[in-house]
Amino acid sequence: MEKFDLIVIGGGPGGYVAAIRAAQLKLKVAVVEDKHLGGICLNWGCIPTKALLKNADVVHLIENAALFGIDIKDYSVDWKKVIKRSRDISKRLTKGIEFLLKKNKITHIFGRGELISKSEVMIKSEDGKHNNILAKNIVISTGARPKYFTGMRPDKKRIITSREAMILEEKPNSIVIIGAGAIGIEFAHFYNSFGTKVTIIEAMSQILPSEDKDVADELTKIFTKRGIKIITETSVESVQNKGDSVEVLLKSKEKIVADYTIVAVGVQSNIENLGLEKVGIKTKNGSISVNQYLQTNEKNIFAIGDVAGPPMLAHKASKEAIIAVEKIAKKNPLPMTYDNIPSCVYTHPEVASIGLTEQQALDSGYKIKIGKFPFRALGKSMATGETDGFIKVIYDEKYGEMVGCHIIGSEATNLIMEATIAKNLETTWHEVLETIHPHPTLSEGMLEATADALGQAIHI
Repeated sequence: MEKFDLIVIGGGPGGYVAAIRAAQLKLKVAVVEDKHLGGICLNWGCIPTKALLKNADVVHLIENAALFGIDIKDYSVDWKKVIKRSRDISKRLTKGIEFLLKKNKITHIFGRGELISKSEVMIKSEDGKHNNILAKNIVISTGARPKYFTGMRPDKKRIITSREAMILEEKPNSIVIIGAGAIGIEFAHFYNSFGTKVTIIEAMSQILPSEDKDVADELTKIFTKRGIKIITETSVESVQNKGDSVEVLLKSKEKIVADYTIVAVGVQSNIENLGLEKVGIKTKNGSISVNQYLQTNEKNIFAIGDVAGPPMLAHKASKEAIIAVEKIAKKNPLPMTYDNIPSCVYTHPEVASIGLTEQQALDSGYKIKIGKFPFRALGKSMATGETDGFIKVIYDEKYGEMVGCHIIGSEATNLIMEATIAKNLETTWHEVLETIHPHPTLSEGMLEATADALGQAIHI
């Protein structure tokens, strides 16, 4: 049997990053992947959805061109090209990962990996053949898949998940989205942009339940103005495929009929058929249990990314990958922490956050100072025509340290990095206020929001 220093099971944004970092550290590495390199993120998640959402941005720009003195009397949408562009971008990036593995002399093995022991992995190929390989260390990075509740099992025809929603052959006239987290909200924005009648159903009291209430309320107002129907604090009893439509029955007994239903109530870790029980790997709440260096209870076996539990984010998986591999290579990495991971939602306007919400900060016992600055008061926002939203910063009153930042507005997912770095460095309001922000930029909003927390804002 061939022997490696490291076997990585799963080639997504955790797995391939782990493999490349290990190769950089002169380890002999194999990646076991039965589908496409890049995982859900590159193939059926982060990247292809952002490509689709860019198309929605183009539609928004065309429909508002008159505001810029450009009269576009008519335009048409080639739906098949919209979908094809997304798929082509995904394929290109997947090929890029293949190139990176070859460049770093990493062995790519097609098949499904299953633990036989704490040092042996059996590879099951599509043709049914089995092949075993050995390794000193193993990283499990098998990702996650959409989950669903009783009564809403996807049939991939009318009752669909995000995967099918990305490749519908025709634009639907109406759609119901169950779940108002990042995935559901992004698809709501996308389909609404192309004229589909969208209804969102959320069991919690607000859309984007993990975000600050002020941000959720603002996006609710914007979506409602765009004609998106939002129903919160409501559960779904059943979803039925009626052939050429779908019927959603709410617990209130209200029925909603639409062309399709997207089930977007979250994801669950792929822990099945990995041989975890055979080796004695412990799990908790449906994910593999790990320590702060991503080690399982078998110290030479690591788990990273979605399979190791929330938050289910590609950038979190990639960071865990580097920590796990550097632990294997005895490079003494800093332990993984989860209180400084930015969250991004690619709607229009975008939503991004870091740290505690206002309610979480209060519940944690902080005495806080809050600053808020609307983008409509920024010259750059007015110049670009993107004036929706605001920046909200939360500081600890005692020491002045930033404990949270919440942005809704144009380029929010890029702007959040200033707050992410600031929070990582335990920055206080003093350093933010003493940093000269360029004019005219959207980043001035961070300066102004911080100044507002101290009653010093200039432009509001």
